[in-house]
Amino acid sequence: MSARDKIDPASLPGLDALLAAVPGGFGAFHDPIERRARLAAVLSASAAGLPANDRVVTTDRMIPGPLGAPDTQVRVYRPAGVDGTLPGIVYIHGGGMSTGNIDGEDAIAAMYCEQLQCVVVSLEYRLAPENPYPAQIEDCYAGLQWTGLHADEIGLDRERLAVYGGSAGGNLAIAMSLLARDRGTPEISFCMALYPMVDDTSTLPSTHEITDIGVWDRDTSIEAWEWYLGGRAADGYAAPLRNPDLSDFPPTYIDVGEVDLVRDETIAFASRLIHAGIPVELHVSPGSYHASEIFSPGVDLSNRIWSLRIDAFNRAFGK
Repeated sequence: MSARDKIDPASLPGLDALLAAVPGGFGAFHDPIERRARLAAVLSASAAGLPANDRVVTTDRMIPGPLGAPDTQVRVYRPAGVDGTLPGIVYIHGGGMSTGNIDGEDAIAAMYCEQLQCVVVSLEYRLAPENPYPAQIEDCYAGLQWTGLHADEIGLDRERLAVYGGSAGGNLAIAMSLLARDRGTPEISFCMALYPMVDDTSTLPSTHEITDIGVWDRDTSIEAWEWYLGGRAADGYAAPLRNPDLSDFPPTYIDVGEVDLVRDETIAFASRLIHAGIPVELHVSPGSYHASEIFSPGVDLSNRIWSLRIDAFNRAFGK
């Protein structure tokens, strides 16, 4: 049975529509600028039919970047008409470390803000290969620190501060949890990492199984890691599966699809957290490919995936 044969039938039309818009998948475009443009066009087309969410108020801010680096952008979301202090999510977009931006995941950030009645702070960061590691992680940590320091200003409860991201964003959400632990601030109460990039070795079985789906295949993953690392050896922040110490990590929710190249590294990382004594909720969704809930919205599988995440956040926030 091929990898495609394992995909949830209801999610296949969304994948086929993606491949029609991006022939050969994103990995067919080896110029990062063109790949970014292709992804932006797909996400813009998906968002074109969505009405503006007037139940959420957004504010864009430029904040200081890491020492010696440019300022960076954050977008703050609050439920409209809701005063007081609310739980918060630091949101880190995906894109393989080389594509993606705040705008591309604006609707998802707003959805979390509205449904969870929380503050969301979405972070921009520099992209590879022009800006290899550790630019991404340091930009995100600057945004995380800004959020902690300005929690009173934006009405965020410091004791209920979560980090969130998918794929590259999942990697960076994990890295932020490690950095906050090791640098001592701010305190992270919960981490949600979706199908995260955590292993640069491309040796686990799922990295050999997923070769031609068109979303996140073996060649694309290998190229992304090369761009991200820029010739450096990965350490335990760049590739968190390598990190020798996962103690004192925040309670964590992780999900991944059965038909996802990062399946085995995600499961391995969750297992390491469990062995370190960290509370972990892990979901492996049969029939789901990488980010299928984004590219195949509205189908039963996608609805279940989103529902589980919302439920996990509500429990983490004590709701």
